[in-house]
Amino acid sequence: MFKLSEIKELIKLVDQTSVHELEIENEGARLFIRKPGKTEVVNVQAAAPITHTYTQAPVLAPQPVQEAPAAAVQTSTPAARPSTDNLHQIVSPMVGTFYSSPSPDAAAFVKEGDRVNEKSVVCILEAMKLMNELEAEVRGEIVEILVSNGQLVEYGQPLFLVKPE
Repeated sequence: MFKLSEIKELIKLVDQTSVHELEIENEGARLFIRKPGKTEVVNVQAAAPITHTYTQAPVLAPQPVQEAPAAAVQTSTPAARPSTDNLHQIVSPMVGTFYSSPSPDAAAFVKEGDRVNEKSVVCILEAMKLMNELEAEVRGEIVEILVSNGQLVEYGQPLFLVKPE
């Protein structure tokens, strides 16, 4: 891969000489500079060949189901997590890194139990070195924060559960 300073230096050299085209390959990267009145720079990275290996998943015989006595059967649900039927999910609009505060030493934008409105900033999502503030877009109470600080999140992934007002 070429460094920006190297590319700039090569452009200057081509501009100062009678050379009209220059092509250089280095470690799988190709640089092509042409001078037909203006300089064009194209930096192309060679792609690695893609190989696929497929293996067949083992087929397991079904195991007989043993029924437990009726008295021993219990359903356990976490007491802190309410039903999500009436809750609004704030989802990630992009792939990025989730940050709960504006800086590492600052307090979190929101915590469980906080009230938010439509314009309340709830977190920052970093994508390609750009910090994007995410607003709640709903009025209510933060019931649960579903991701941790510094975690990579996907597009459409739920980040917060909000009990709307």
